[in-house]
Amino acid sequence: MEPILQTSDLTIAFGGHIAVNKVNFTVKENEFKSIIGPNGAGKTTFFNLLSGQLQASEGNILFKGEDITKLSPTMRTRKGIGRSFQITNVFPNLTVLENVRLAVQSQAGVRYNMLSHFLSFRSFQDKALEWLSMVFLDEKANVIAKNLAHGEKRKLEIAMLLALETEILLLDEPTAGMSIEEVPAILEVIKNIKKQGNRTIVLIEHKMDMILDLSESITVLFNGKLLADGTPEEIMNNETVQTAYLGGLYDESAS
Repeated sequence: MEPILQTSDLTIAFGGHIAVNKVNFTVKENEFKSIIGPNGAGKTTFFNLLSGQLQASEGNILFKGEDITKLSPTMRTRKGIGRSFQITNVFPNLTVLENVRLAVQSQAGVRYNMLSHFLSFRSFQDKALEWLSMVFLDEKANVIAKNLAHGEKRKLEIAMLLALETEILLLDEPTAGMSIEEVPAILEVIKNIKKQGNRTIVLIEHKMDMILDLSESITVLFNGKLLADGTPEEIMNNETVQTAYLGGLYDESAS
């Protein structure tokens, strides 16, 4: 089966520093793949290349066989690649429901002034409530987004990506900044999306227990290069990975 997303010798340099160095990366359709690596490994820079926030110096990116290397972030989203950020990206002064409804509306190609058409408005709202239910936020539909807890804002951001009918979700440290108590809730959301079986998920995360629980395959980046790629078991048993990364990671988790 042809990968839904792949990179070929993907590279970006900032001056003399090569942040991502000839990375060849593949994800199969509906696969759950995690990217790990120590701080400075190039994980978020690599995500920025995939989503279009940064343009590659060399190499290319294919989505469903189409070269999207030069496309803008907006065009990539329209084609089906959605990206969440370490910092939430929602409309703070709108309600939770309005945030997701606008995403539904955008996907339908309907501009704001069309909301005067009651039937269109109702259909958008009903669809938005479906997405909110998937991330367990339906009971918060009428809450102003800025009043949500941090973890709830992350759920809202994911609901907005789902509402855009994205085929690939690029989740950049979805638990970043969360309290220990909030992590299980976002984990439940990600598991729920995975259970649907109709989306490809690529995750950057530092919590190894979460990665091992969710992932079907894992890519390891180190100093901007692809260090290893394989099943969770293969990665955990890879001596090169253990030497370069995993030992230090567990030390960090214990502190």
